[in-house]
Amino acid sequence: MIEFDSVSKRYSTGHEALNRVSFKIPREEMVFLTGHSGAGKSTLLKLIMLMERPSAGQIIVDGQDLKQMPQRQIPFHRRKVGVVFQNHQLLFDRTVFDNVALPLIIEGHPPREIGRRVRAALDKVGLLKYEKLNPIALSGGEQQRVGIARAVVNKPALLLADEPTGNLDPELSAEIMHLFEEFNQVGVTVLVATHDIALINSMDHRILSLSHGMTAGVGT
Repeated sequence: MIEFDSVSKRYSTGHEALNRVSFKIPREEMVFLTGHSGAGKSTLLKLIMLMERPSAGQIIVDGQDLKQMPQRQIPFHRRKVGVVFQNHQLLFDRTVFDNVALPLIIEGHPPREIGRRVRAALDKVGLLKYEKLNPIALSGGEQQRVGIARAVVNKPALLLADEPTGNLDPELSAEIMHLFEEFNQVGVTVLVATHDIALINSMDHRILSLSHGMTAGVGT
């Protein structure tokens, strides 16, 4: 599903965020991405999303060479990738339902299909009864679940998460990670960037480590 071959990323400031990073993540695998602050985790995820372009090397996602992808195809590429952020990035002038529906509205799905898929996603994360509430009325953990529902509502083949438990207590963090496992078990490829070493060491998934922009190790 994801292949990095000697990928480097140097910003215009001269900062080299990634230096010849290589790894493969097969389809339907769940992998944790770890490393110190500034190790290059967020840059790596941005490259997969085509929010950034590599300075060198090759990135293949779902069989497509991202370096060769023209600008006009980027929106279609992003529809295949669900993204969960640490700070939720929810819209507080809309209901929970409307927040989750946003990707489907952008894609032009009919209202009946939107309703069915949004409620299925909310049910999956345990928030169906909150669909009419404003997200600001929810706890931090519940807001993160809304973000996850929004990320998976269009049934992406790949799910990326950037520090999704950074603002949560250990119990809620474990619940969120197990929710990612549930999506992985139904065939979604999952890549989670996180600092929570204790939590991921308690889970049976491969760990990809970055250090100063380079691959520091790949666990099993």
